[in-house]
Amino acid sequence: MPQNPPSLRPDLAPRARINEPARDGQLRIGMVSLGCPKALVDSERILTRLRAEGYAISPDYTGADAVIVNTCGFLDSAKAESLDAIGEALRENGRVIVTGCLGAEPDYIREHHPQILAVTGPHQYEQVLDAVHMAVPPSPDPYIDLLPASGVTLTPRHYSYLKISEGCNHACKFCIIPDMRGRLASRPAHAVMREAEKLVEAGVKELLVISQDTSAYGLDLKYATEKGHRAHITDLARDLGSLGAWVRLHYVYPYPHVRDLIPLMADGLILPYLDIPFQHAHPDTLKRMARPAAGAKTLDEIAAWRDICPDITLRSTFIVGYPGETEAEFQTLLDWLDQAQLDRVGCFQYENVAGARSNALPDHVPEDVKQDRWDRFMAKAQSISEAKLAAKVGKVMDVIVDEVDEDAATCRTMADAPEIDGNLFIDEGFEGLKAGDIVTVEVDEAGEYDLWGKMV
Repeated sequence: MPQNPPSLRPDLAPRARINEPARDGQLRIGMVSLGCPKALVDSERILTRLRAEGYAISPDYTGADAVIVNTCGFLDSAKAESLDAIGEALRENGRVIVTGCLGAEPDYIREHHPQILAVTGPHQYEQVLDAVHMAVPPSPDPYIDLLPASGVTLTPRHYSYLKISEGCNHACKFCIIPDMRGRLASRPAHAVMREAEKLVEAGVKELLVISQDTSAYGLDLKYATEKGHRAHITDLARDLGSLGAWVRLHYVYPYPHVRDLIPLMADGLILPYLDIPFQHAHPDTLKRMARPAAGAKTLDEIAAWRDICPDITLRSTFIVGYPGETEAEFQTLLDWLDQAQLDRVGCFQYENVAGARSNALPDHVPEDVKQDRWDRFMAKAQSISEAKLAAKVGKVMDVIVDEVDEDAATCRTMADAPEIDGNLFIDEGFEGLKAGDIVTVEVDEAGEYDLWGKMV
């Protein structure tokens, strides 16, 4: 059975799933989607538009008339992965269109792969469509090619990412996302709600709310109310909670108004789950990062959240080996983690990325020291996770079924987001279950990251 060990890239989206058959003679476009869930949503939007124009979506290179590679540019290692994916698509297919975050550096891509057909930047949907039209002119059948009610999805049918904004107003020194995706641009709340309603009507059981900065949602719109819905994260969360699906919040900065979300969790309107990128704990490290939460008393905030909603699950990501990080600063991070007792933790080793201001900082940490600190950090996080999961043995809880095979049903609790968190396995009496079912289980075994249970 698959389990979830810690990853060096705790930001990755689930693998794109394409299983839509094509009719004879229908033009086919392949899609390789790399990077985070926000990029996966971009891929879904591109494919939805193409599907409406009569193109089929190909699950492999050989059956495709052209291939779109949606790239990631968050880290240099992610850039290398994107270049490798472009190269593979060129070898296997030969007709490749590049988009996504790395597409903001077209000269860099063409330097490595001059034979690509076109390059566009992130969320430039019209330019991607134009490039596809040039490479493979559309030939839609108006009697057959109708847009599915919920659009093309690359995730299992029972959960879906819901992107509420683009861009970011922060200037963290290690991050170039604002340079690639621009400043905060929130979607109107009524448009988000309309999409969410369609998803739930189509059978989605879990909505995963994503953006670059979920807490800031609506700031650029001055929290305007339009068509009965206010563009503020607290109001939006309340509205989404009324749809009857699980609602999970990702990428939430710990601003003071986040405390207003916690009663919604305590009341069961949204899942008691917060994904908050703390990144570090030492004030000097945070200052060098130019993090917006550098002055926040995060331990006090965490205690306040738990007072309101004792069952809250807290997930976060951290960077170790940031330029100038001393052993004392790293030890402060370990001590903070001991006090914070976060439920789910991911960790990056710092990497330079072209264009990031952190590259110019003094006192870069040697690679072997980064690896040692990552190992120590993850050992601490693993011990906390193991103890927290052991405390769940004997508890009764609802889980959502992600997959059923001959060995077990792979499920998730309310404390687990897809791919990045743990699983709960049901390995007896699971034969009648199917993906998307929500069932009640009693936990009877715990590991370092995963649980096992039986239905009650």
